[in-house]
Amino acid sequence: MSIASTAVSTRLGEIAGASNVVAEPAQLAAYQIDGQIPGAAVRPGSVQEVSEIVKFAAAEKLAVVPSGGRTKLAMGMPLRKYDVVLDMTRLDRLAAYDPADLTLGVEPGIPLQRLAGVLAGHKQFLPLAVPFLSRATAGGTIASGVDSPLRQFYGTARDFVLGMEFVTGEGAPAKSGGRVVKNVSGYDLHKLLIGSAGTLGVITRINFRTFPLPVATRAFAAICASSDQAFDLRQRVAQSPLRPLTIEILSPGTVELLSSEVAARIEPGTIPVDRPAKDRWVFSTSFAGHEKTLERCARELSRMADASGATHISVFGEEKFPAAFARQREFIPIALESSAVTTIVKLSVLPARMNEIVAAVARAAEGNELHWAALARGVGVIYVALLAHALDEDSRRRVASVTEEISAACTHLGGNFSVPCCPAKWKPTLKMGGPQRSDFPLIQKLKNVFDPHGILSPGRGPGGL
Repeated sequence: MSIASTAVSTRLGEIAGASNVVAEPAQLAAYQIDGQIPGAAVRPGSVQEVSEIVKFAAAEKLAVVPSGGRTKLAMGMPLRKYDVVLDMTRLDRLAAYDPADLTLGVEPGIPLQRLAGVLAGHKQFLPLAVPFLSRATAGGTIASGVDSPLRQFYGTARDFVLGMEFVTGEGAPAKSGGRVVKNVSGYDLHKLLIGSAGTLGVITRINFRTFPLPVATRAFAAICASSDQAFDLRQRVAQSPLRPLTIEILSPGTVELLSSEVAARIEPGTIPVDRPAKDRWVFSTSFAGHEKTLERCARELSRMADASGATHISVFGEEKFPAAFARQREFIPIALESSAVTTIVKLSVLPARMNEIVAAVARAAEGNELHWAALARGVGVIYVALLAHALDEDSRRRVASVTEEISAACTHLGGNFSVPCCPAKWKPTLKMGGPQRSDFPLIQKLKNVFDPHGILSPGRGPGGL
């Protein structure tokens, strides 16, 4: 350890306690991001300690990266610098909970699964069914901006995060929004932190609106001969009076992934629908309500599936639904574990254009002899896994060609393109996002206001901010 590193660790120990500082290289390896290892890790136990650590980092020009369950550190643009990791897992308390008012305040390090247990005791929940759920924390989930299959009905975190408290890049505590649903004061600045990857502030508290647990749920699946049939069925459901909890369309490659041994290891349980024949797509949805409502939904969905030409229509209840839902939720980690080299592409287009962009993905991947899998959500968000065989130049060229073609097709359709995950070695040369947004100068100004010294996760923001 260098003298400079020792001095940093000593000062961090003075702020948070020596037992809450990690300085040994072997232990710091657990915090590596794209092959970069920080010089120190510190676990603050209070907002005041977070503030003091950030002030020290700003004075010493040390790059700071907030961390939670470490499930999504590999996502996003490469870091320009990485000196200190701010491990927020000690800040894991339930700050406030009013079940009658459907409001909740938590510290960022609280695990989502523990939070779900508390809420379930009051027959409530948060619609944060996100990838890596078993290890994810509330703060990391919000900062990464990952979405959930439940966004079909409940929206994204922007729709049920009521307010936040955070520490700016100058070490100043700040807050935005409120703790109740009917808060109308000020600007919703906290929404800027959703998906910011720790580049604008260190989240220290999140206030949520909670939701009642559904009385009962059912799931519905239909096997389709083509993507045309699957997306036609999605359109029929969207134009109907039904309001599903989830709508997801699985490509043949995704069905294969979710039926694999890797998937069973990540999410044990039996999938209720047998794997269809090769080249078949699966349309899946779920819905909630009382028994008569569920029966009507099943009848209407069966009728629409017949009209779309789908076959092998299945309806299953509470006892069979969780395993299938969990594996679809964990599509990203399953894809990452299923290939020696996986690249995840995220696309968003108008729902009516999803079949077009999926067709473009198929042409690009198959034209470059690259195995692929896609999971499309009914709201217009599509995750594509590009599954290369080796971390070599030939595979990189193939993946680069595919991402260029997909990005161009997505831009042509008026959509958005990004690469949340890919091998670290490829990040400098792979296309990681679409054309620069017209509001990029405004984003730069916001970064300068929130983090004037540029110490918070430098490089991970849009355009490498």
